[in-house]
Formats: sequence, C-alpha cells, structure tokens
Amino acid sequence: MAKAQKPTINDVARLSGVSKKTVSRVINKSPLLNQATREKVEAVIAQLDYVPNPQARALALRRNFLIGLIHDNPNAQMVLGVQEGILDTIRSTEFALVVRPVDRHSPTLLDDIHHFIEQQRLYGVMLLPPLSENDELARLCRDLGCTVVRMGSAKLDDEAHLVASNDQEAVSEAVAWLAELGHRRIGFIAGPDGFRSARERELGFIAGMGRAGLTIDPALLARGDYRFESGLEAGQALLGGANPPTAIFSSNDEMAAGVLHAACERGLRVPQDLSIIGFDDTAIAAHIWPPLTTVRWPIRDMARTAARKLTRPESAAREPAFFPSDLVRRASAVPVQD
Repeated sequence: MAKAQKPTINDVARLSGVSKKTVSRVINKSPLLNQATREKVEAVIAQLDYVPNPQARALALRRNFLIGLIHDNPNAQMVLGVQEGILDTIRSTEFALVVRPVDRHSPTLLDDIHHFIEQQRLYGVMLLPPLSENDELARLCRDLGCTVVRMGSAKLDDEAHLVASNDQEAVSEAVAWLAELGHRRIGFIAGPDGFRSARERELGFIAGMGRAGLTIDPALLARGDYRFESGLEAGQALLGGANPPTAIFSSNDEMAAGVLHAACERGLRVPQDLSIIGFDDTAIAAHIWPPLTTVRWPIRDMARTAARKLTRPESAAREPAFFPSDLVRRASAVPVQD
C-alpha cells in the first residue's frame, strides 16, 4: 500500500485560494496580513495537518532557527535559569538553543562573536549581563541582521529589545527590612567590578541604609565574584573582625551560601547569631539549610519573554520589558537577638 504523501505548501495555497508567498507570511507570522486571510490559511494548515519544512524556511530566510545565548557570567545557576526560560518558550517550535560562553576581556571578542553569528546563521541573540551592557556588541548583532534582546538590571535598550529588573529598589527594600528587624550592623558583599548588576545592588544597599538612618561601616563591606568561594572568603573576612555584623546582605545566592559556610566554621548559628539575605532566588536558595531569604530575580520569566521577543519580533514591542524583583522570606533572616 502506497504511503500517503505529506501535504505541501502548494496544497495549502491552492485550498486557501492564496499565493505561496501569502502562506509563507502566515507561517512566519508576518504582520503584513489582514486577520481574515491569516485565519483562513491557518484553518487549512490545521485541516491538512501541514508541518512547514524548517530547512526550506531557513533557506528562504537565510537564517537557521537558532537562538544564541551569549554570556560571560560566572553565576552558573543564573545561566541555567535563563536556559530553562528560553526552552520553555521554544519547546514544540522549530527553534533550538545554542549557548556560547565567551571572555568579555578578550581582545578578539567582537570578531569571535561576529564569526559565531555568521557561522551559525542565528535567528536571534540573547545577551546576558555584563555582555548585555556592551552597546558595541549589541550594534554588531543588529548590523549582522540578527535580532537581539539584552538582559540586565537597568534600562539598556528600547523595550522591544530589553528584559530588565529593578535591582536597586529591591535591595534597598530588603536592607530596610533588616533594619526593621533591629539590625544595625549590616554587612554587604558586592558583586564583581564591571557588572551593572553589582553596581545597581550596591546602590540599593546604600539607599536602604540611608532610608533606615544607618551609617555604613567600611569594615563591613566586601566584594566577591558571584561564586561560592568568594562568598566564603568574604564571609570569613566580615565575621572575623573585632565588631562583626548581625546581618549580611550578599549580592547573589551563591555567595550567600559561602557566607553560611563561613558562619558555620566559626560556630555561629544562622539565623540566631547571623541573618543572611541573598539575591536571585536560584535553586540553591531553597536547598541549603536554613533555607535562604533572598530577593527573587525573575530570571526564568525574563528569559521566557526574551525568547518570545526573539522568535516573534513583530510583536516584541507588546511584550513586557520590566520585571519587578521581590523579597522571598524564608528562614535565614530574623529579628536581631538580644
């Protein structure tokens, strides 16, 4: 028995009474169509159970259906959250994800990314911080005809090409809450130099201390690189001082986990002797003990939206660009103990 032939784009065009070009525009979600025509063609596609050929579409568009995720970010949990968010959106579509870590300090950074985009024929690119803060890199992507969305902690681009959060405000509120709990000696672990997120969170700490009428003690300030080991080292330094803090705000969860270990090494109880707050609300926050109070950075929601902006650029301007962060109160922060 002969195998039934699969329907083609010609079949869809003939039964819809439109041209192949119109069918292609429907498939590619072009805005250059009226709704009645779009619905008529979509009904025929559903009736025939027609599945577009991704290779043919890629040839027509001179692009592969690939979303590139380009990053130089040491926070593995954050990068994983972004990947999961993108995959949430492109699952059951013809799109696939390609992840490319780079060295932002490399003298050949722009040439390397230029080659990567052209070699892979990317449909779109998502840039993670701190690369997303590089205007020259974003311009390169656009010059190569590649849609770009930038993720960050502040406004970096127009809303169609941006997903961002209110880090500064969220940290300020978290620090002010620690003050409401009675903490007066509050330590702070900043993120790495050169990261806009680190600067925004540092400004939030300064603002929160100001709101509470508290003086910042330079002896209670440290800096890490968003990795666990740097949080451990910073925690050891802050807790080893003559007048240690009763609470520490860490600029991400990985470093907060390091602070927790530093406290345990010194025989301190968390939260009875030391309250700790992190930032991100990655998986580690709920998995350590005690569970970490943290500012939730809506990483996965931001990544889902970024992927929609990349795969449906005609409707990108209607997608949200700003995602508020909020404090998730768990067990690692309590009122200061007498």
